[in-house]
Amino acid sequence: MNDKEIRYDADLNSSLSERLGGAEYINIYKQFNEQIKAHSAPAMNATRDASFELFKKLGFPTSKLENYKYTDLAEPLSVDYGLNLNRINIPVNPYEVFKCDVPGIQSYLFFVLNDGFYPVNDNRNKDLPQGIIIGGLAEVAKSHPELVEKYYGKLSAKQKDGLVAFNGAFAQDGFFMYVPDHVQLDRPVQLVNIMRSDTDFMANSHNLIIIGKGAKAQLLVCDHTMDDVRFLSNRVTEVFVAENAVYEHYKLENTHIKATNLSTLLVDQQDSSNVLANVITLHNGVTRNTIEIDIDGEHTETLLCGMVIGDKKQQVDNFTSIIHNKPNGHSTELFKYVLDDVAKGGFTGKLYVARDAQKTQAYQTNKNILLNHAAKMRTKPQLEIYADDVKCSHGATIGQLDESALFYMRQRGIPEKEARLLLMFAFTADVVDNIRIEALKDRMKILVEKRLRGELSKCEGCVICQ
Repeated sequence: MNDKEIRYDADLNSSLSERLGGAEYINIYKQFNEQIKAHSAPAMNATRDASFELFKKLGFPTSKLENYKYTDLAEPLSVDYGLNLNRINIPVNPYEVFKCDVPGIQSYLFFVLNDGFYPVNDNRNKDLPQGIIIGGLAEVAKSHPELVEKYYGKLSAKQKDGLVAFNGAFAQDGFFMYVPDHVQLDRPVQLVNIMRSDTDFMANSHNLIIIGKGAKAQLLVCDHTMDDVRFLSNRVTEVFVAENAVYEHYKLENTHIKATNLSTLLVDQQDSSNVLANVITLHNGVTRNTIEIDIDGEHTETLLCGMVIGDKKQQVDNFTSIIHNKPNGHSTELFKYVLDDVAKGGFTGKLYVARDAQKTQAYQTNKNILLNHAAKMRTKPQLEIYADDVKCSHGATIGQLDESALFYMRQRGIPEKEARLLLMFAFTADVVDNIRIEALKDRMKILVEKRLRGELSKCEGCVICQ
């Protein structure tokens, strides 16, 4: 794949204001919308034009918007990215570049290369329980159109967000997983997103996850970059969790400093369902995670947590929203940041309790440690409560390592460097402990310790990460 094969920019000299307004991409869509649709599926194309019209109205989000006040995308969006609208094959064997499986996890393993599902043969995937459908979204939308049409875009259509609208206009493929009623996966599903290109590249993919009544599934999403170019990924994931179902969503980002990762996770929970989402950023360039969980059933359990370890010029913003629409729901949210050098962090957490959502219990905590005076952290926890019989709380702290604890440890012969490491590791431990996959939890403890030591945070043996 060369530069000419993937570039369709209408005006390479467009101004920054035009780029942020999306002018060049609007022109691209108008010129190439038939090619975009031809290389996707009818179920995805059904809402494509509506998404495009919304993007024309909204443009890309800027830090002037309240929901993006901690996310500055001006510099990443100023880059002239390539787009693979004609789905040109990119030669790469993901098994040769991704060799960092979590030891002992024995997952079902799947790949998305840039913005397309990458079909590979893996003996582990042949043992999927009967009725489960996992594959590329575009392909499944053609083979099971009634299933995809029922769910695709139903959550993203509610979002008045320029990035989500842009994804709806340009995404042509992604990852699809369907777990039928009362089927429980015996081991996790691992989705590896690999960014690969010889030139600065943008990828837009859409994931659709459907968990049936009484079903259970665990999904581990790993983000990796391969080449030393500028990448921008804009991924939207819609998750539907039915009655009495259990779903765990883990997202681990380990990309390079030139990568911009824009991720939107939208979850719908029904009666007596249990959802865990754990979002961990170990290494990155610019990251924005938007997570919205709509609780549309009674007696639900929701645990949302995340962790950021940032240094150099890394930027991470987590924007979360948990919406209690029904009574008797229980949610807990925990996010922690450790920032060094001139890294920047942002956290916005919204807890919304509707008038009819009585007996709700909702708790939110954000704690942050700054290891350098030049590092910056901005946090904004919020409660919006319309019910009167609830138990809700929120809190945020920003500080440095506990000097008294550090002094205590040094008095007992522990070198200062090791003492600082132990305190930081203890600070992040409860986020890691919320991982329910033991092999992944053990692996994360090792990766977090290496990252805190300032060693390469990448997985061992991964060609991408060398």
